[in-house]
Amino acid sequence: MTIVAETRQRRDTAPTVTREEIDRRTRLFNGFCAGVLIAFAVIWLVPIAWAVDTSLKPNAETTNPTWMIENPTLESYRTLLGQGDIWNWYASSFITSTLTAAATVLTASMAAFALSRMRFRYRWLVFWFVLIGIMIPQQVLIVPQFKEFAALGLLNTYWAVIIPQVPAAIAVFIFKQFFDGVPRELDEAARVDGAGFFRTYWRVVMPLSRPVVSAVAIFTFVWSWNNLLWPLLVMTNPKLMTIPVGLATVQGTYGIRYADTMASAILGALPLVLLFVFFQRRIVEGIAGTGLKG
Repeated sequence: MTIVAETRQRRDTAPTVTREEIDRRTRLFNGFCAGVLIAFAVIWLVPIAWAVDTSLKPNAETTNPTWMIENPTLESYRTLLGQGDIWNWYASSFITSTLTAAATVLTASMAAFALSRMRFRYRWLVFWFVLIGIMIPQQVLIVPQFKEFAALGLLNTYWAVIIPQVPAAIAVFIFKQFFDGVPRELDEAARVDGAGFFRTYWRVVMPLSRPVVSAVAIFTFVWSWNNLLWPLLVMTNPKLMTIPVGLATVQGTYGIRYADTMASAILGALPLVLLFVFFQRRIVEGIAGTGLKG
């Protein structure tokens, strides 16, 4: 009884936090978070501003880097657009990245749905193999994949770029995490209505998975667009090169010319910036709805 009385006394005599104090602490915390975000934004924007500044200078002025553009020019952009078949490279990157994203969403979602809904022996072992696949560097598979595609005669084709990028283990993991959070009562209701396993996947679960589909598709598109090493090995036809490979070959003919280098970096990244501007809401919704929090 003495302990209970002492506890009550401490509780009664403890200082109370007023609503104004809570609001003040909340404002301070929000201000701190805003400051951190602004700092990261500035850190991210400085290299971009430097690249734009350098790309608008003549190559002769880039030997002594300064922030002042004395003679702004678009010569580097004209050189890249004139010397390289950049529009074909843009088209190749768009085709390969779009097909890679679509194939990854389809195959990864089907595999994840099977792992989430089907009950079969050693299912946990299959899932662990998927997790191990996330940790395997892609560079380990370059030599056997290259020999395989050479034997099949698929070098210098879009399929040589698309197929190796489709089996994305991380996409399977993300889809499975999301599907595990979808109520199984929906599956049971679909089966009562006569829907089979595939129809339940396609007509019931996938329409609810638009956020995670958007996230996987966008990030796969960006990753495929920026991929340099594998397309550099399998693409030697200048008409079929992707944008990173094509710009790398053009840049290599100039030696160290910083204005041309920065201009090529901006031209390569510009479509991805536009993608983020138009689909930023989908990206945020996709990240929030991937189910990784559960």
